[in-house]
Amino acid sequence: MAVVDANITTEPRAVFRHNNNVSHEKGKFVTYATITPDEAVTIPGLFHERVIRTPHKVAYRQYDEAAQCWRSYTWQQVSNEVGRWQAAVRGEGMEPGDRVALMLRNGLSWVVFDQAMLGLGLVTVPLYVEDRAENVAYIINDAQVKLLVLQDITQWQALAQCADQLRGLTRVVLLEAPAPEQAAADPRLISLSDWLFGAKGEAHVAELDPKGLATIIYTSGTTGRPKGVMLSHRNLLVNAYAGLCTAPVGAEDVFLSFLPLSHALERTAGYLLPMMLGAEVAYARSIPLLGEDLLSVCPTVLISVPRIYERVYHKIQAGLEEKSPMARRLFALAVEIGWQRFEYQQRRSGWKPGFLLWPLLEKAVASKVLAKLGGRLKLAICGGAALSPDVAKLFIGLGLPLIQGYGLTEASPVVAVNRIDNNIPASIGPALPKIEVRIGEGDELQTRSECVMLGYWSNPQATRDTMTADGWLRTGDKARIDDSGHIYITGRLKDIIVLANGEKVPPADMEMAIGLEPLFEQVMVLGEGKPYLSALIVVNADEWRALAGSLGLDPEDAASLRDPKAIEAVQARLDRAIAAFPGYARIRQIALYREPWTIENGILTPTLKIKRAEVSRRFADDIARLYEGH
Repeated sequence: MAVVDANITTEPRAVFRHNNNVSHEKGKFVTYATITPDEAVTIPGLFHERVIRTPHKVAYRQYDEAAQCWRSYTWQQVSNEVGRWQAAVRGEGMEPGDRVALMLRNGLSWVVFDQAMLGLGLVTVPLYVEDRAENVAYIINDAQVKLLVLQDITQWQALAQCADQLRGLTRVVLLEAPAPEQAAADPRLISLSDWLFGAKGEAHVAELDPKGLATIIYTSGTTGRPKGVMLSHRNLLVNAYAGLCTAPVGAEDVFLSFLPLSHALERTAGYLLPMMLGAEVAYARSIPLLGEDLLSVCPTVLISVPRIYERVYHKIQAGLEEKSPMARRLFALAVEIGWQRFEYQQRRSGWKPGFLLWPLLEKAVASKVLAKLGGRLKLAICGGAALSPDVAKLFIGLGLPLIQGYGLTEASPVVAVNRIDNNIPASIGPALPKIEVRIGEGDELQTRSECVMLGYWSNPQATRDTMTADGWLRTGDKARIDDSGHIYITGRLKDIIVLANGEKVPPADMEMAIGLEPLFEQVMVLGEGKPYLSALIVVNADEWRALAGSLGLDPEDAASLRDPKAIEAVQARLDRAIAAFPGYARIRQIALYREPWTIENGILTPTLKIKRAEVSRRFADDIARLYEGH
């Protein structure tokens, strides 16, 4: 339903609302076993209800390094452990509303901590394991965290360099026991085994306000200090339930969790949503071992950010380079026919004779690729950033049920997602049920629902800046909405490069296109106020060795990155990658690097977004050389 919003006098805003009394999605994927937000009331209430309903069903699976095998845990076993943690934390003098933080890898301990603390009315603050110490210390100080749970002593040793910001901590629990002399260095330190020693008790669920503060999730902070997003129990539960109402998932599914639980998408869609269903979650060991874990776990549901799909895409492309021309043509044909079948199934095109080849192509090509993803995936969700159309076409063409969505932490986080039977990969899909969206001033996408945050922690000005006067959340993204309600992100309000001649260029689109070339591992396009565009590029190590060798250059010599032959060869690949862009969007100068941009060296955020201001500052001299004489 489209209406004109009378509160703006420039252009009308299209507002799309889901009426749950008539929505075809109502209850579509909901079974008797599903726990609704009203039944759960709060997040610990959801866990408690799940334990009551399916106590002996497997809840989680994780790898036991000592035994070298996967172990499963039932809901009742997890509940027993929650009770022990609650007994231990009661001795720390915590009051309801106090903040407690965890900096743990995905796994059973993460879940137990979250449920134990929330059940006592405490507020959890998730931290990224790979985040920089100074950033973590800032969050601990800003949120006035009293209790902190860490993976091991090395994390604490890094944090200890920022001791002034850790004075509010009264207890630090380490999953892996430190050496005696390390523990003796600070009386706040204690191993988990010692902390839990003798602790007994049943899991407790305090009577809490569902609209009260449950967690503070700090945003990545690409342009400055992170802000603490305050989310209530109701915010998160409503969002998770809206998500499961739109996806073909159920209690029999197995989720593979590898996106950090400190990421709002994984927290809602990979943790709370499976709990509502009573589905099983297996925790991947690490990104490097993801390929092995996919084969071991054989998940049916996968939630990821584009970077993971892009890495698999690049591996496939690299493998094809070693195949015969006939094999490459067969692969391309499989993708093309598969894509045409997808468009036909979505009722956007007619039947084609080429579909008769699909059984052969599926057996010879598609099934072999999907087998490497476990062979059972019935739903693959991509969010967190835009997914390249080429990457989406390859996976969908091979038969992977891949849907793209959109959200932000401030919205708990999912705002919109494609549906399996209504999937337009170029879009981010329609809004979730009970979530309103509209196009505001400057073509900004705005949203309003029960999922929108309570505000930013101790930052009322930032809260006011992010909300409109009539109560809508500003996303900062430019968008358009078609007649079917599908939303298309068209750019960022602030991330637009304006060249000296007034031409406007969206760098994210160009960077996505460039990133599909295997040689380019990371890229940042720049040129604000300049006469032309330039790019800083981190090259892929293997691809660079091959290219440098073919040019007679030493790939280990830093000077080779500036050699005219190398620049010319790289420029040619770059030009091909962006050939579809307008003439004014040509990249005329480049600087090459071998050292990756990482979280550890301060250039990436914990959610793997590039800190553009930091790159510009760190490589200011190189950037200046790219524009010498202009």
